[in-house]
Amino acid sequence: MSVSDETTTVNDGILLSDAAAAKVKGLLDQEGRDDLALRVAVQPGGCSGLRYQLFFDERSLDGDVVKDFDGVKVVTDRMSAPYLGGASIDFVDTIEKQGFTIDNPNATGSCACGDSFS
Repeated sequence: MSVSDETTTVNDGILLSDAAAAKVKGLLDQEGRDDLALRVAVQPGGCSGLRYQLFFDERSLDGDVVKDFDGVKVVTDRMSAPYLGGASIDFVDTIEKQGFTIDNPNATGSCACGDSFS
């Protein structure tokens, strides 16, 4: 495991930037829940065949891959994990754009919406 200024880096799995971890913590604080994890999944659909889903989840599914980033649990189901290995999640808050972004080295193509990939 190595650590850089912008992103907590692990050898495999999803990478969560410091900005994304801080945003997730803030959202969980607003909810008043400390039992939730950020679940990142890949589902069929979208313009390019697959789409990302990010949501808070209290469930623990068989085969889940769990990573901890400064107290933020990120969970991926075993079917989605191969599609998300090495993917970086960041949170952007600029005048042009606000929201979570995913940079996925496994995606061979994507559509203009940015929510769908192949």
